[in-house]
Amino acid sequence: LNELLLGEFLKLSLQQIPGLIHVSSGAAALARAEAERRFNLILTTINLGDMDASEFAREVKRRGLDVPVVVLAHDNNERKEFIARRDVSDVERIFLWQGNPRILVAIVKYVEDKRNVEHDTEAVGVPVILLVEDNVRYYSSFLPTIYTELFEQSERLLSEAVNLSHKLVRMRARPKILLSSTFEEAWELFTRYRPYMLGLSSDVEFPRGGRPARGAGFELARMARAAVPDLPILLQSSRVEFAEGAREVGAMFLRKYSNTLLADLRRFMVENFAFGDFVFRLPDGREVGRATDLKGLEELLRVVPAESIGYHGERNHFSNWFRARTEFALARRLRPRTVGEFPSLEDLRRDLIGAIAEYRREQGETLVADFDPHTFDPNVSFFARIGRGSLGGKARGLAFVRYLLGHHEAARRFAGAHISVPPAIVLATDIFDRFLGENDLLDFALGSADDDEITRRFLAAPLPGEVAENLALLLSTIDWPLAVRSSSLLEDSQYLPFTGVYETFMLANSDPDPHARFEQVAAAIKRVYASTFSQRAKSYLRATPYRLEEEKMAVLLQRVVGARHGTRYYPEFSGIARSHNFYPSPPLRAEDGVAAVALGMGRAVAQGEQSLLFCPRHPQHMVHLATVEDVLSHSQRSFWALDMNHSGNESMHEAQFGLEAAETDGTLYAVGSTYSPESNAIYDGLSRPGVRLVTFSPVLKHGVFPLAEVLSLLLDIARRGMGRPAEIEFAVRLGQGDEPHDFGFLQMRPLAVTSGFDDQHLDAIPEERLICASPMALGNGAVELSDLVMVDFERFERSASLTVAHDIARYNAELIAQERPYLLIGVGRWGSADPSLGIPVAWEQIAGARVIVESGFRDFRVTPSQGSHFFQNLTSFQVGFFTVNAEVGEGFVRWDWLAAQTAVSERGCVRHLRFDAPIVVRMDGKRNQGVIFKPGERTGG
Repeated sequence: LNELLLGEFLKLSLQQIPGLIHVSSGAAALARAEAERRFNLILTTINLGDMDASEFAREVKRRGLDVPVVVLAHDNNERKEFIARRDVSDVERIFLWQGNPRILVAIVKYVEDKRNVEHDTEAVGVPVILLVEDNVRYYSSFLPTIYTELFEQSERLLSEAVNLSHKLVRMRARPKILLSSTFEEAWELFTRYRPYMLGLSSDVEFPRGGRPARGAGFELARMARAAVPDLPILLQSSRVEFAEGAREVGAMFLRKYSNTLLADLRRFMVENFAFGDFVFRLPDGREVGRATDLKGLEELLRVVPAESIGYHGERNHFSNWFRARTEFALARRLRPRTVGEFPSLEDLRRDLIGAIAEYRREQGETLVADFDPHTFDPNVSFFARIGRGSLGGKARGLAFVRYLLGHHEAARRFAGAHISVPPAIVLATDIFDRFLGENDLLDFALGSADDDEITRRFLAAPLPGEVAENLALLLSTIDWPLAVRSSSLLEDSQYLPFTGVYETFMLANSDPDPHARFEQVAAAIKRVYASTFSQRAKSYLRATPYRLEEEKMAVLLQRVVGARHGTRYYPEFSGIARSHNFYPSPPLRAEDGVAAVALGMGRAVAQGEQSLLFCPRHPQHMVHLATVEDVLSHSQRSFWALDMNHSGNESMHEAQFGLEAAETDGTLYAVGSTYSPESNAIYDGLSRPGVRLVTFSPVLKHGVFPLAEVLSLLLDIARRGMGRPAEIEFAVRLGQGDEPHDFGFLQMRPLAVTSGFDDQHLDAIPEERLICASPMALGNGAVELSDLVMVDFERFERSASLTVAHDIARYNAELIAQERPYLLIGVGRWGSADPSLGIPVAWEQIAGARVIVESGFRDFRVTPSQGSHFFQNLTSFQVGFFTVNAEVGEGFVRWDWLAAQTAVSERGCVRHLRFDAPIVVRMDGKRNQGVIFKPGERTGG
């Protein structure tokens, strides 16, 4: 019996196979059930040796065992005699063995359905099939047949499921079957589950009022038809004369003595319970089309005759088909509508097409699918995975963003603007493990300190075979630019986001040869893998509690938001927005957030180059751009874009272009203004001659795109979704003519914000006691340090900023090795990729600093670069950060005092000072104030 049950479950591809425990007597069964209380079903024959099934079921109930007892009889005469002589009210149901082993599956599923139907219908709207039959022999034949068809329907649907979770949902959301043997019980079940009824199959003669009723099935069918006019109803009887009565109540009829009874039953289910294909028919029954899935249905709805759509619409065939396929949301959307609500059948056609297209789009924008090259559709918004491992932090965050956008219906909030996560494929972390294992690279990469050699070895190693095949198939269907992005396990985590540590590559993906495109994408993936073991990554990890060998890399291949303009490809603008502003100035509040935006691709913002800072809730209030001179000093003068003419490894990153290129491309109009030297004034737009500036006035003042409103909504969604302040990256392509604008949501990560501020009372401290004071300080509390690394203000030359960055990195490495945290003071913007703006250090080159000061040039005021990856690391590692612009009264640095101190050592203009008495740093996070005391100074107020 156990082998039979196991075999039938496997044949039907059922995942949860029950265990079967055999005992030889009723007493043994009772003892086992009472001792273990883990059994869900007791299956017994009529005679157990020491008692019969009636006595056994009564004893089960008396002992308080909540386990149904089902009797499986092997002889029909014995069954009849047993029912006639014994009280079987405590028996759940009696079945008859007729040689079909699937009766065992049917019994198990019958019990499951009876117990789960209430929850499953209320929770997700699972459909219900009601079988009314009092003859044990017939329902023992019907149930295995019906369940077999249901499981085969589920198996057909599994091929369309987009991932493992979707497959499990489709298996578990199959229709439930309820069995009834009396009129009263049948009508009670029908009334209770009427909204979920998929079909009714009933005998004609069965008990009503305690006695056999000759026409009970006709009356049940009439009542059911009145309650649900389009319900598929099947009546069966051994009496051929009942066929006419079945037609009168609008039911199909089967003769029980037919040699093809079970085959006819399965055919009825397929054709009337919406199993299998959707077959378009004309009112006269002629077939005019057949759809196997939602995509095929949408396509056929565009071309089939209108009278066929009306025929099916009047009978709710569309919503029934969706319910049978477990597309419950779409079924609910269509079910309340009637054909009469539409002015014409063409309006009905358009509404159906729109509803299906919208549903498919929503599914594509919320589900993470398993990549299937046979069903992959590059024309929908997809987010798919190759492999079974983790998506990594970045991709996992984007999958969550897709859910949030769908849940909050963000895409519908702004007319003419489509908000979405760009299409993407993720190579899961198990592909990374296989790549390392199959090529024997892990031990080498962990121990090597040569980044070039690591990259060379990784590039020479092949990707796993089926992964390469899937990538080649993918790239044969898409030719738009790709971002190949890291998505490690630790990236975008709650406390250490690993921002900017690993590599990202931008590929034009424009070579006419698909194989050449594949080779370039494969090389970019391997380079991302290699970056996991770079010296930058290893240095970063040393400052964290994590171990490199625990890190795993997923890779995100994502469509680049933008449009082609001649040989360049880029979005109109990109940026980073935060739900918390670390440097608010009245009337702005910290919780109002802040955004940094730039023309073109997002590298300008991420690297701390010139960009526009504004508050999404108060986009007109820009304190740092109070004068014409401020705008001229801080305006973006170049932008980043993909050069579509280049191929090979040299084209794996963006290129920089002047604003004249954007004006030629027609993209500067959306963000540009004009400076007139004659009048020393700035005018919105590009209609007059003069110097072009990036001010975003057309967007923020004149409504070219609702950027401030969109960011306010998305920051609120992100903050609530993550349960803490959040940061998002985005890019926007403006539509042409009636084409909608495209807002690409590129990344979401948590933002580290210090809480529990201490009141530091820093206002009344005499300046002569201080090295530095700043009204724009990030951090909270007090820090004591003995080492100070500084860039000499008088000797620093901007042209030598790269050399200065290298010298600082050497001091950083030495002090980390000595486990001595230090104070770092410099000139210009730290971490800027533009050497003219400051010192272009990477995070790992200053990771040992506990407090950092950046001071403006005499001719240039620095503003905290809140959009950069560098700034994200500052907040994540809770490094104190002071911004000073002495020329405009924003704090001071005592350069003269510092210059007079004896250095431990010097490298060019970089000096290392060490003091016997500690330097005390105090920061007031509530007021964004900070002071740094001279060594040995008393720090009281």
